[in-house]
Amino acid sequence: MAAANTLVTPRGTHSWIRPVRVALVPGHESTLLTRVLAGIEDGLVRLGHSITDTPDQETDLILTTFRYGESISWRRALMFIARRRFHLEHSPTVATLVQMTRTEFEALMGRLEEALAREPIRPEDFQFPGLGPDAWQVLVEQGQRGGPILSLERILQAQTKCIRLMLVVGEDEPEILYHFDLVGAHPTSDPADGDGFYQDIVLRLVTAVCTSEVTDHEVVGAPVTAAEWASATVPEAMKRAGAELGRRGFFTNMIRISDLVQVPAVSESLSSQYSEGCFSSWEPRLDALIATVTGSARPVDKGRLRDDDLALIVGVTATGQGAQVRHVEGLANTPPSTEAVEMMEMDEPLPRIVLGPEWDVQATVPVIRARLHGHRGVSAYDARYVQFAPLDLPFYRYLVSCGTGAQAEGIRAAFSRAEALLNPDDPRQVVFTVLPGHGVMIVEKWVPGTVPFQTIWEYMDAGYIVIDRLVPQGPMSYLGGEDGLMRLVTED
Repeated sequence: MAAANTLVTPRGTHSWIRPVRVALVPGHESTLLTRVLAGIEDGLVRLGHSITDTPDQETDLILTTFRYGESISWRRALMFIARRRFHLEHSPTVATLVQMTRTEFEALMGRLEEALAREPIRPEDFQFPGLGPDAWQVLVEQGQRGGPILSLERILQAQTKCIRLMLVVGEDEPEILYHFDLVGAHPTSDPADGDGFYQDIVLRLVTAVCTSEVTDHEVVGAPVTAAEWASATVPEAMKRAGAELGRRGFFTNMIRISDLVQVPAVSESLSSQYSEGCFSSWEPRLDALIATVTGSARPVDKGRLRDDDLALIVGVTATGQGAQVRHVEGLANTPPSTEAVEMMEMDEPLPRIVLGPEWDVQATVPVIRARLHGHRGVSAYDARYVQFAPLDLPFYRYLVSCGTGAQAEGIRAAFSRAEALLNPDDPRQVVFTVLPGHGVMIVEKWVPGTVPFQTIWEYMDAGYIVIDRLVPQGPMSYLGGEDGLMRLVTED
């Protein structure tokens, strides 16, 4: 057991990082895994975090190891059994360090690249140990969205029965290390950085552990009556927007865990599916935000929304750990998307405007009318019509998870600085930011004569904002090009 020193927070890290307690529970052993695990342990202690050999009631993170080439049973996977095995009252985050040699990595990446390029796709090209019979569909969809690395990520997550992975490539010495998570992030740490290699790994791990979900929603107020709901115009506008954005290929397909790997329904460890984004719009008649419901509760087809796929958000809880929602008479009243808090909180530092006679309802509303999130990137935009709102610098290096207070904080801060939102008369009607490893958040202002999201999809059609299937994995910026567009520049 290694004692911790005083917490050290290097420049460029998040201000909310706290001391973390990590239990090292190695699985597979090899020269490389032992070396990297020791480097991580040393890095944790140097930065003031504590290490134990056995998980206890204070453990935040369990770190284990795995060697590519096999598949672990869920009955042995720590993500599923750690709480019972170590008699814990909570479920610590589990991260797995996976080794592949350079030869194995390049061979598998080449195989996936070739398989993804075939026309038609051959399901037999995507058969791997430990995966379900329909897993090929997930691997194809993920590979077409993010390239072979994303297919590889899902293969390893299925084989290790763990979501948060670190893939180290090398024989006896690390050559590169990838960080994988739920939404498909795959940023890297580079051994060429010397001592900075292990510090980077540790800071990325600690960042993930120090975030917490803000999905503890609460129901407030009397239910909205069926008549009040029928008087609102946003529900129908949301249905149309879902179809319009779907036709433009904005939403990625939902991943059902049962299609990827056969595991029992252990809701505390894993939801039955991953959501593929969310969107919401302000409804003046109800003085509330209407948003899509969480995809982790049940599948939601954004292109064919029903009233039961919508939730009514009226605020944020006193603790900030969830959204306040009102139920609607006669609807399923499923909880809202995991991004509910950030979609609501982004209004707080921004002005409100009064809708004039050009609108069919008079009300004071947030300057942001509609909000759209998807697992996409933005490769270019026209600065005459669209503004990019950069995140604070730590979010580009030390990624945060979806549905967390940290992400809500980052989104809110980014949009709070956007001149196009601070000044309602600014001619730019659309503002966006991109969360590395996750996806884009796009918002639009109130444009007379339009329905919610219409300005966004028309700007997509006009080329004022160019949506890309690839999401940046780290620091990014936009530089002006000869065609007048601001074009993405990354350090990937």
